[in-house]
Amino acid sequence: MIFSESLIIGIVFGSLLSGWLLSLVCIRMLGILQQEGYAAKPFLKWCFKKGNLEERRLVLLSISLGLLVALFNLCFCFWEYKIANLISVVPFAGWIVFYYVSERKRALKVKTNPTKRFIRLAVCNFLFLSLISCGLGFACAAAAMAIDEKWYYLFRFVYFALLPLALPLVIALSGSVMKLYEIPHGKKYLRKSKKLLAQSSCKMVGITGSYGKTSVKNFAYAILSTKYRVIATPASYNTPLGIARAVSENGLDCDIFLAEMGARKTGDIRELCDMVNPEYGVVTGVCCQHLESFGSLKNIQKEKGVLAMRAQKVVLGSSVETEKEGALKEGVDFAAEDVALSTDGVGFTLRIKEDRIPVQTPLLGRYAAEDIALASALCYLLGMSSEEIAAGIKNIQPVPHRLQKSEANGVTILDDSYNSNVEGAKVAVETLKLFGGKKYVVTPGLVELGLIEEKKNEELGALFLGLDGVILVGETRVLPLRNGFLKAGGEEEKVVLVPSLHKAQLWLGEHLAAGDTVLFLNDLPDKY
Repeated sequence: MIFSESLIIGIVFGSLLSGWLLSLVCIRMLGILQQEGYAAKPFLKWCFKKGNLEERRLVLLSISLGLLVALFNLCFCFWEYKIANLISVVPFAGWIVFYYVSERKRALKVKTNPTKRFIRLAVCNFLFLSLISCGLGFACAAAAMAIDEKWYYLFRFVYFALLPLALPLVIALSGSVMKLYEIPHGKKYLRKSKKLLAQSSCKMVGITGSYGKTSVKNFAYAILSTKYRVIATPASYNTPLGIARAVSENGLDCDIFLAEMGARKTGDIRELCDMVNPEYGVVTGVCCQHLESFGSLKNIQKEKGVLAMRAQKVVLGSSVETEKEGALKEGVDFAAEDVALSTDGVGFTLRIKEDRIPVQTPLLGRYAAEDIALASALCYLLGMSSEEIAAGIKNIQPVPHRLQKSEANGVTILDDSYNSNVEGAKVAVETLKLFGGKKYVVTPGLVELGLIEEKKNEELGALFLGLDGVILVGETRVLPLRNGFLKAGGEEEKVVLVPSLHKAQLWLGEHLAAGDTVLFLNDLPDKY
């Protein structure tokens, strides 16, 4: 079977155009893959999970493309089929561009980070889509030549409308193939950062726990910076690559390096300790967060305890069961005592050994006092006096999106959107109930709790009793939240179900008045 030169050129150029157009459709899904740590399996699980509208949108796109291409070929069949085929490219391209523009209005809550890795993935995905389009183009042309019927020539490229259905699989394939480069490249990057960490003369500090890691790190940074040169991993950079990036961007010209350490599975903390080799450590606390991946609370305790065993000097939260000789234990060696909660902040007495420091901070919630106490105990281990710690506490500022208070048009907004653990959620609701006026909570529920997820969401729903409005976002966890609220005696008319945070904000815009308070609790990433 011999293809003409013009047909070959047309199919190649058409395939490149198809690859580019389909790449536009993939942008949102590539962002989800990035949120999943570029892991293909959880990405595909998200794509095909029950209730996910992404798959339905791709099906509708495929059907509409097929109908448009067929219709345009039919309308222009009075011309030569080659011209009709060429004209049908216009609605194909136009409809995909229209789809892309429409999808941009559904921006991801976690913005896609156009890193070098993401760009490499996008290029790989484009090449795969172009190759698949090219193969399909030649297959369609070959089938038309074999059948040799004018009507089939006319509709031979309608099969391109099926390509959107394959996009999740192509994206997963691209991510898997790119790992052949990314894994060795990442290891090289990690080795370089690990070498810099090993050569540095600064004191290394590791901070882990099921909750409060970022807050304790930020509070410790604020206090320590009044006496030492301190570098801390920014935001929630708590993975090996995150810490490596912090080292690469900030260097290690400091006295103290604070490394936040996250864990989703057994072995994660050990890997981070091998990298940072911390002399000091803080284990903030342990709860059932990430129970889905760890399997049991015992495994979580054991994993967090790795840092306590590896570091020479350690601060342990009250819920940490790990024993470490010489460790500063919350409730024994230090504590936040006589905690007084208000809508303006938290007051308490900070006890470290025999010293007592009166503290008043604009931070909200009971855990603000505990996190400051943990950070202060670390600063004590690092050589700061009680007077220096007291002065440093005055520099502490609220951590963005962690029970952060603001006001708009007389309405108080409590932004706890980064909170995703059971204990923190309880404290956030407790804080909300301190305020006057009508009180509302907006939440999609808690995740990554494994077999107890439904139970914990029901318990959270019960805590909403007494609120004036419970706005539940999405479909994944809202039923247990609703059931928990109603079982506790809540009123059905106070529960509002909305499909997205945007819809929740529109509802609030119609119902909030000056003097009211709204709590945004755990704004789940798009992958949920």
